[in-house]
Amino acid sequence: MTRRRFDKHGTEFGNWLRQQPEIDSSLGFIATNIDYMWTNYHTGFWMLIEEKRHDTQPRFWQQRMFKKLDLAARNDPNYRGFHLLVFEHTNPDDGAIWLDGEEIDKAQLLMFLQSGFATAA
Repeated sequence: MTRRRFDKHGTEFGNWLRQQPEIDSSLGFIATNIDYMWTNYHTGFWMLIEEKRHDTQPRFWQQRMFKKLDLAARNDPNYRGFHLLVFEHTNPDDGAIWLDGEEIDKAQLLMFLQSGFATAA
């Protein structure tokens, strides 16, 4: 059975999708969104970032979908990977930060967001 949202982060279309019995998850239909396609328009380099708050992890089915996207995107030489960013609470200012399972601080996060995006000398 398709889960209803328990937060206020959905859109009207997302809520509508969840109410349609013809495309219920019990029939195999699953959707997820990508939180960020992070890019530098000067260099063309880009990456995908999934954000999780309150020290949560993507669900199993979401991890499988992200792996498919990552594998497909690896054909692009400008692609810089799929990354999981987890906040202890809600953002870098109110708790710990983990990037791809490694704890980092705000300065390291900013460095990461800049890394791999500089124009080659």
